[in-house]
Amino acid sequence: MNGSGSFLQKYGPWALVAGGSEGLGGAFAEELARKKLNLALVARRPGPLEELAATLRSAHGIQVRTLATDLSERAGLAAVERAIADLEIGLLVCNAALAYTGVFLTAPLSEYQRMIEVNCASTLGLVYSLGGKMTARGHGGVIVMSSLAAFQGSPMVAAYGATKAFLVTLAEALADEWKAQGVDVMACCPAVVKTPAFLTDGHNPNGPTPMSMEPGDVVREAVSALGKKRIVVPGAMSKLAHFMMGRLMPRNTVVTIMGRSTRAMYSEKVK
Repeated sequence: MNGSGSFLQKYGPWALVAGGSEGLGGAFAEELARKKLNLALVARRPGPLEELAATLRSAHGIQVRTLATDLSERAGLAAVERAIADLEIGLLVCNAALAYTGVFLTAPLSEYQRMIEVNCASTLGLVYSLGGKMTARGHGGVIVMSSLAAFQGSPMVAAYGATKAFLVTLAEALADEWKAQGVDVMACCPAVVKTPAFLTDGHNPNGPTPMSMEPGDVVREAVSALGKKRIVVPGAMSKLAHFMMGRLMPRNTVVTIMGRSTRAMYSEKVK
C-alpha cells in the first residue's frame, strides 16, 4: 500500500498506541496523525497524554481519545478494552514498556514481575483482543516494539532483553499466521533511542552510543516497513551490528560484547 490514503484504508480508521504520550509513543502518534488515522492513546500519566492529544487534534484535524491507566495491572488492560469497545482499531502499536538496567539481583523480584506484565502480558492481551477483530475484518496491522537486546542474552538488562525476545517471536509467528487474513504484524527492534526515559536513566553521556537514533527516525522506518517486513532493525549502524552479531560472531562473544557495551554506557549505575 502506498500513500497516506491507502495506508488509512488498510490500517484505519483508528490506531491504538499503548505507551503513547512521549518518546517513541509520541512519535508514533504524530506519524499516524499525519496519515489521518484517528488515535486512541494509552499511557500512565494523564498530563502528557492530554497535551499531546490537544496538539494532534489542532494540527491534523483528527479525533483523539486518551486513557491514563497502568498496564502493569490486569485492571489496566481491561480498562483499555472498555475504552475502545466502540472503535474500529485497524492498527495497534504496542510501545508500553518497563526496563531495568543493572546487575540482575540488585532489583527486587517485584520489579521484574511488573516488567513482564507491561512488556509481555499487556501486549499479548491487546494483540489477542484486537487481532481477532482485525482478522475477522480481513485487514489491519500490528507493530510491536522490541529491541536489539532481544536477539541474545544481554547482561545488565537481562530480564528486559528476555521480555523483548518474547515479543519478537510472538510477532514473527503471528505475521505468518495472519498473513492470509490480510493482517500485517511486525516487530521493530531498535538499539538505543533518545527517548525521555533514556535521557534521564543515568547513562554515561560519554558512553558508546554510535547507534542511537531519534524517536521520529525509528518510527518512520517502522511505519514504512509495515506489510513489507516481519522484523525491522532501524538505522544503518544497527542493521550492520545486527548482521555481524547474528551471522559472523559466536553467540558467547555477542553476549560478552552486549554486556561490555551496557556497562560502559551505564558505568556509574552498574558498578
